[in-house]
Parts: sequence; C-alpha cells; structure tokens
Amino acid sequence: MSFSYYGELCTEVYDLTKKIGQSFDGDIEYYRDRLKHCKGRILEAMVGSGRVIIPLLESGLIVDGVDYSPKMLASCRQHCEDRGLAAQFYEADLQELSLPDKYEAIIIPGGSFLLIEQREMSLNVLRRFYEHLQPGGRLILDLFLPDPNFECGPFGGASTFNLPNGDIITMEGKLVEADLYHQYKVSYLKYEKWRNGALIQTELQRFALRWYGVEEFKLILENIGFSDVNVSADFEYGKAPSNGKQKYVYEAIRN
Repeated sequence: MSFSYYGELCTEVYDLTKKIGQSFDGDIEYYRDRLKHCKGRILEAMVGSGRVIIPLLESGLIVDGVDYSPKMLASCRQHCEDRGLAAQFYEADLQELSLPDKYEAIIIPGGSFLLIEQREMSLNVLRRFYEHLQPGGRLILDLFLPDPNFECGPFGGASTFNLPNGDIITMEGKLVEADLYHQYKVSYLKYEKWRNGALIQTELQRFALRWYGVEEFKLILENIGFSDVNVSADFEYGKAPSNGKQKYVYEAIRN
C-alpha cells in the first residue's frame, strides 16, 4: 500500500467528483469574470485535473497550469488534448517554483491553498507567487474555514464511486490529528479499487488541511508585499464576509 499525496486512485475519484467545468458555489464564473480583461499569461497553481483551467482556456484566456502531482497533470493534459486545447503545464513543488514567465494573474481555486500543510511552507509559496507576478499583477485565491464539529474526535466515513468501466472505488476516511491552536487537521484516506468483486488496487493518502482567519490571511499577504488586498464572500465581488460558513476570495496586487 502506497502512502501517496495524489496517486492514481485519488486522481480517478477527483475526476469523478470534480468534473471539468463543474462550478462550486459559482467559483468558475467568478474567476472567469475577474480575469476576462487579462491579455497576458495567467497561472493556475494546484491545477488538479482541469476543472477550472479548461473553461478558462475555452473562454479565450491564456492559462498555464502547475501541480506537484504527475497523475493529476497527466489527467489534465489528456482532458485538454481531448478538447483540442493547448496549454503549458509544469510539474513543480510550489516552494521552489521557477517558471520562465511572469504572469498577469495567478489563481488558486477550490480552497487548494489550504492543502499546504506547514505554515512556513505556505509563506514560501506566497513569496514565489509574488516573484512570478508582473508588477501590478494579481493573486486571486479562495479559502474556507473547517467544519466546527471536527474537534469532537476521530470520525469514520465511507464513500463508493462507480467508474465508467464497471470498476468500483471505495474510500474510507479517518481523522487522526486535529490542533485548533496551530490551525490544522490531518486525515487518512484509504482508497480500494474493486473489479468483479476482487480487490485489485489499494492506496493510502495523508490529507492535511491548514486554515487561516479572515483578517490573519489578509495581514499575511500584506507582509509578503502585496497591496490592495480585497476580501469578498461567497464569490460575490465586494460582498463583505459575515460568518464562518462562507468562502473567502482574496485578491491582492503585486506592487
């Protein structure tokens, strides 16, 4: 059993649950609207298998993608090829990001920034983003706060996913660590693939989530060097956050 980050089975489940062009709470429409006037290159970090980048490419924007997972990138490339779309993709650790272009905008949809487990790692990533933006370029990303009930203790949960070829993937999750003070939690997700009643593949994923207070993250961006930090709620530009169940979209400018 491999202890993977985003392995083959995880990617298959990701493709099923985060379909190309599937908008969550209006996020794709928000990013498309906020980026529609961009003439230069845009970078989607933690691009996954293409849920967001493909509709942006189809709208005529120039978008590159970067991800740490080769499985995710392979899936994203295939989805683009299937649609006749051309894009640059990079496999990279975001802490060591060194791409040939400077970008008019960098985006991280889907709350994916919260998957960067260590705080210092997340700060290093934001510094790399800052350096990869053109002067006046924008960073746009969305965050959320965890379910307040997670601190009650370990939980068990199971899901079943039916693949087009008849195979079945089962997923079981268990919370193994939660720290309110340091603002993170860790779960283990076990994936099993079944074919005609026989287990043919198993994968174990360590899934960590680190979160930030609404004003805390704004201060972090400003300390990195960003200016004009705007925070909108629920993918409505200019709507002020008012409660902990909302999604928070940050837009910040490189000086």
